[in-house]
Amino acid sequence: MKPKNVDEYIQKHLQWENELLLLRSIINETELEENIKWGAPTYTVNNKNVVGIGAFKAHAGLWFFNGALLKDEAKMLINAQEGKTVAMRQWRFNTIDEIRPKLVKSYLEEAIKNQKEGREVNIAKKQKNIISDELSVMLKNDAALKNSFNVFTKAKQNEFHEYINEAKRKATKQNRLQKIIPMIKSGEGLYDRYKK
Repeated sequence: MKPKNVDEYIQKHLQWENELLLLRSIINETELEENIKWGAPTYTVNNKNVVGIGAFKAHAGLWFFNGALLKDEAKMLINAQEGKTVAMRQWRFNTIDEIRPKLVKSYLEEAIKNQKEGREVNIAKKQKNIISDELSVMLKNDAALKNSFNVFTKAKQNEFHEYINEAKRKATKQNRLQKIIPMIKSGEGLYDRYKK
């Protein structure tokens, strides 16, 4: 079950409680507003996402939504999903001692300023439709599946095709097909559960 507020989120991640509490206190010294989005603490200015905090298996971290715009003079930010995310950058902390409040605050202030100025990373839209042969065959042979699939927007259809095409091995493609068929039939987009 997704947490209703940041306190609940922290209680679900007790391994990183001290780190999360410190990051939260630094963020709360700024003008950012605290929310829960996608099941994680997210901080906004003028209803625009600026930064989030998160707990993972091996670290706690900050997610800067337009982190690619930050100067990052201290070289703290990484693209945790190279090839998938263009704008986001993550700052990972393995221990509480790695969190330097003044430095964190300087990054937050720059991110807030960028957002207030309306600066955003321009993400190029994918121009062409992506077609997976495996999914196309499945849709051709199953009218009910095809009807369910056709209800989705072109962008969501492309996400399913791309998900299959990204797999290198035939077995992985088949496993992915078996995973998405029930999703398509139930009207659930590939990434819908992460967007709530």
